[in-house]
Amino acid sequence: MKESPFNIHAKKYDRWYEEHHAVYESELEAIREVLPEIVPEKSLEIGVGTGRFASALDISYGLDPSEKMLEIAKKRGIELIRGVAEELPLKNSSVKLVLMVTSLCFTDKERTLREIRRVLIPGGELIVAFIERDSPLGEEYRKKAPRSSFFRNANFYTTTEIISNLKENGFQEYHIRQTLFKPLSEIKVYEKPEEGFGKGSFVVIKAINIKDR
Repeated sequence: MKESPFNIHAKKYDRWYEEHHAVYESELEAIREVLPEIVPEKSLEIGVGTGRFASALDISYGLDPSEKMLEIAKKRGIELIRGVAEELPLKNSSVKLVLMVTSLCFTDKERTLREIRRVLIPGGELIVAFIERDSPLGEEYRKKAPRSSFFRNANFYTTTEIISNLKENGFQEYHIRQTLFKPLSEIKVYEKPEEGFGKGSFVVIKAINIKDR
């Protein structure tokens, strides 16, 4: 079986955030604006990668299928679980907050959302951050995808598509932020997030699991 590019290029992936520090800080701030003031102890990032976001946002647990990514994440002090989003190795209603940052595009979206709803408590929060398909950056990534180690198998979505999927899976009460308003090469300082979507290439949606089970 062919080795995952996330295993092969784990260090390259992690180094990207150092090379694009202002982009990373802009993304972090957009997520912080929808995080609860005190992040619950039972919080999980799915697709934790090298732990850049979980460690900065005080997320307790991180799940990822890539062994090499988890080796790096371990150094950032996160409790790690090796697994996939479509089959979360967690009990029903055992998590209060789930975070996904640019990882939904690499999963079976429907199965992943059903699993997230299963493990979230009633009233639990899901925060999904992603590159908007129809944004300038989304269009650039889609054009590069056939030649990209990371995005070759990615499925990019619009904000309206994801909101529709969230509604179908029992999530409501949406809070949305956006950032990355310029090309990545032009972002040299942190960009302040804005509410809504349609301008920024990076979109964050917080939704609440409130539908009866």
